[in-house]
Amino acid sequence: MKHVTIKDVAKALNCSISTVSRAFNNKYDIHPETREKILKMALEMGYSPNPIARKLTQQRTYNIGIVVPEFINPFFPEVIIGIQDIFLKKGYQTLIMQSNEDSNTELENIKTLENNFVDGIILSLSQKSQNIEYLHTLIKKNYPIVLFNRINDSLPVSKVVFDDYKWAFFATEHLIQQGLKKIIHLTGPMQHNFAKNRAKGFEDAHRKYGIKISHEQFIETGLLIEDGEQVIEHLIKIKNLPDGIFAVNDPTALGAMRALKRNGIKIPEDIAITGFSETPMAALVDPPLTSVLQPTTHMGEVAAELLYEQITSDSLAIPNTVVLSGKLNIRESSIKLR
Repeated sequence: MKHVTIKDVAKALNCSISTVSRAFNNKYDIHPETREKILKMALEMGYSPNPIARKLTQQRTYNIGIVVPEFINPFFPEVIIGIQDIFLKKGYQTLIMQSNEDSNTELENIKTLENNFVDGIILSLSQKSQNIEYLHTLIKKNYPIVLFNRINDSLPVSKVVFDDYKWAFFATEHLIQQGLKKIIHLTGPMQHNFAKNRAKGFEDAHRKYGIKISHEQFIETGLLIEDGEQVIEHLIKIKNLPDGIFAVNDPTALGAMRALKRNGIKIPEDIAITGFSETPMAALVDPPLTSVLQPTTHMGEVAAELLYEQITSDSLAIPNTVVLSGKLNIRESSIKLR
């Protein structure tokens, strides 16, 4: 079956190609009756725009790239859902890649997307990302980039972050109010802003209650279940367990819980614990895990709108940082029975 072109529509109506084009693009300089006549004929002939020609004409691919550290943590798939919801409505396809928490893979992801001429990239940095300089080179070329969650302050781009400080403060305050005396914080990789801000919230909550805090209460970890497990197994081995744990995210909290239960340590009777990020598992484990709810899908929607604004703006976009709030969901893992 022959593909109907704009030329075929023009020929059928005995008018110019430019007139048909103006009708399709809803230009102001064409009479409404003429536009209606052209659109009716195009529909009857089965005309549909050639997407390749559209991309060449507008110098866009109508593709955007997303790079996330991992898919195991539900946080990132939920953000991706928000991004896709926005861009699909705007006629864009999304190319999704994961760095698997590896800096080299992250760089290859970015270069692959760049070489495929995506119109922009939404990125959350890997644990030990060493690609800031390369991102700077892209930004200098006015390449549209938006960062979310795991950001780097030195990059002059729009960012979407969570109010990590405030909600880490509230989560820690909740543990302190349970009467706990020795709370540790599993910090995550401290080169990331979110980890620094959560650690600061943990520290300042102790200061509010006049509780002295030492560097030994901050234990730098990775962000996976096994990282939480390893820390607890080590503390059990050296006989230096706390009575409370504030974990940087739910996976490390779940790993800590697994190790505690395996060693016969009761939660929360012996050790109370809170997580951060409210993964679906938080409400399903035994005991249910106290966690901070982050608006993940909304984070994706905001990141998408910021990138779309950059892509479609005729002027240079001014970087904008959007800070989102959340909620502390208190469950059995952190409530000390008195």
